[in-house]
Amino acid sequence: MNYSFSNRIAALQPSIIREILKASSGQNVIPFSAGNPAPETFPIEAIRTFTQSILEQDPVTALQYGITEGYAPLRDTLTSHLKTNYNTGTSSDELFIVSGAQQGIELACKVFCNEGDTIICESPSFIGSLNSFRASGARLVGIPMESDGIDIGKLEHALQTEQNVKLIYLIPSFQNPTGVTTSLEKRKAIYALAKQYGVMILEDNPYGELRFSGEDVPTIKSMDEEGLVIYVGSFSKILSAGLRVGFVLAPNEVVQKMVVAKQGEDVHTAMLPQILAYKFMAEYQYAEHISSIREIYHRKSALMMNKLKEHMGDSITFTQPDGGLFLWCDLPAHIPMLDYAKSSAASGVAVVPGTAFLVDESEPCNAIRLNFSTPSDEQIVKGIEILGQVLKQYS
Repeated sequence: MNYSFSNRIAALQPSIIREILKASSGQNVIPFSAGNPAPETFPIEAIRTFTQSILEQDPVTALQYGITEGYAPLRDTLTSHLKTNYNTGTSSDELFIVSGAQQGIELACKVFCNEGDTIICESPSFIGSLNSFRASGARLVGIPMESDGIDIGKLEHALQTEQNVKLIYLIPSFQNPTGVTTSLEKRKAIYALAKQYGVMILEDNPYGELRFSGEDVPTIKSMDEEGLVIYVGSFSKILSAGLRVGFVLAPNEVVQKMVVAKQGEDVHTAMLPQILAYKFMAEYQYAEHISSIREIYHRKSALMMNKLKEHMGDSITFTQPDGGLFLWCDLPAHIPMLDYAKSSAASGVAVVPGTAFLVDESEPCNAIRLNFSTPSDEQIVKGIEILGQVLKQYS
């Protein structure tokens, strides 16, 4: 059969970098390349208990079709949580449930972008979102990241010069992959520019509740008086990644279109995980659970950073995040990053080449991303020692 693929898919090719990652994903490999929540953060007993009670008390609701907008008690609880704790959301906004934050990102792109339209992104940025945007046929423009967020001057230049800009995509808190948090000053500047140029902001905040040091910074959505911000969140990092429950908070008119688009994808998010998420917020020790996750990640991030200093010294520089799951490490200029990633994988430690996160993968990059949530403490200790040994091979 001679297959004729759609124009938007036919041009997509497997990434050489992702093929490297695939080859280094064996069971004996230390997974610094992952982005998974720590298994010890899963409230397994609570999920087991809640599931049993749901199936005993209200099995039909859990197993039947639901409305596309999502389980009403969960939507109401989330709306109240965001407003009470983060001053996020107004009477003009509506919240609906999606099958993971990734679907919310994809739906926003589907609703606003025609093929050839422009999306401005942080560079580096989350691979999943970049690939979703590429698959839609959108044109991506990357703006470099600085220590306190996106380069505002270059963002403004892009808004002035690029054609048909429909979205500004940002991960303002503990960004994936850099771990950087966008400052309040820059959040205000980004919103002001979006307002000036009439462009929607897609604020992706899957790590927002994972702050383990410093003070919370207001969400961009909390500044939204003009209906410019689509806010996407998730239960993946605080309850379970496998349940695939996320949410979108956006202006009512935008939500209506996103809901119609979702109906064509999966009709609605599975009901049982939604009810579990609701019970997790309403009947579990939610605040205590979040606090325990923060303590775990604070410890694991500190362990990784201390071991990096011990085994690599001043040879590398790395971000020191206040939350989230990731460190961004810059290698010495003389070390070829892809070769280093391959050598590390061959030695039993998987890292992600920084190039994988760039809008243009051909741009120079000598950084790697490390994840501290997935590996055990023992794996962190052993893995960083191995990375240090590999580094010495290039001296």
